[in-house]
Amino acid sequence: MGSFKELDFVRIKGVSIDKRRSKVTREHVGTPPGPDATFEEFIDGLPDVLGAADLKALASQVVAARRANRPVVWMIGGHVIKCGVAPYIADLMNRGLLTAIAMNGAAAIHDIEMTVWGHTSEDVETALGRGEFGMTEETAQLMNGAVSEGSGRGWGIGESLGRALEDNEPLYPEASVLLTAWRLGLPATVHVALGTDVVHQHASLDPEAVGRGTYIDFKVFAGVVSDLAGGVAINVGSAVIMPEVFLKACSIATNLGRDFRGLVTANLDFFQHYRPTVNVLRRPVPPDGKSYALTGHHEILVPLLASAIKLAAREGAGKTAG
Repeated sequence: MGSFKELDFVRIKGVSIDKRRSKVTREHVGTPPGPDATFEEFIDGLPDVLGAADLKALASQVVAARRANRPVVWMIGGHVIKCGVAPYIADLMNRGLLTAIAMNGAAAIHDIEMTVWGHTSEDVETALGRGEFGMTEETAQLMNGAVSEGSGRGWGIGESLGRALEDNEPLYPEASVLLTAWRLGLPATVHVALGTDVVHQHASLDPEAVGRGTYIDFKVFAGVVSDLAGGVAINVGSAVIMPEVFLKACSIATNLGRDFRGLVTANLDFFQHYRPTVNVLRRPVPPDGKSYALTGHHEILVPLLASAIKLAAREGAGKTAG
């Protein structure tokens, strides 16, 4: 015996496993795909639990929203674009499975560079020590010039950059979310905090134009959000800017008498930050809505989700045709 009193376990009452409620059954277990399996077989074989179940459910919610002619909005951060997944997002736009895109300034920069020059993402540590980080002249000239011109014409930053990309006849149009949105006539908005983006370091920046342009985009985005009842809003890789802008747009919509009945939201990121959790997944979602948190690398999660959405759309179309 030790020095302290121990609890006697002799009278503990057991329970039969036959009567115990289990959250995971044999039907939930995954089925490994064979070497010649299709993507449909891979998705169908995923375990029907937790993140895998949410991935499939979210894909179905997106398709259901579009079949009901409800909007599907993606909000993205810069890392999403530089991870190489812009073509997946553009593909969803082209297929009518994504109706609006909103992004921070970094995402716009990576989108421009990948589309026009085919490369992006500096070696920050090396460039910073030489005083060269963010000093790329061509990027700043194109973007700051487009924003200055567009703001004077009453265009938001997203429209200004989409038009500029079209005029520049870029080498890699399939890599651009902004250009795809412009060509399809879909809202693409850019939400900027002055001082956060490398193009703000250049003398070519017109801060008044940036402020005016991003304010126009805020009003455009608020209009998109005000119509989100029965729709889907997905935040990918933006920990602060887009969740904050989204919440304010929700507040404006509610103030003007709009509601969010049936709203579905999701957050995809490396880990679940505070602001996306409360501002995207909790606060705006009504009792009849749903929210999903999927955690992982953008370069894996975005292609998976995009492919699952297309599969769900195809399956639904097949069932309708049948």
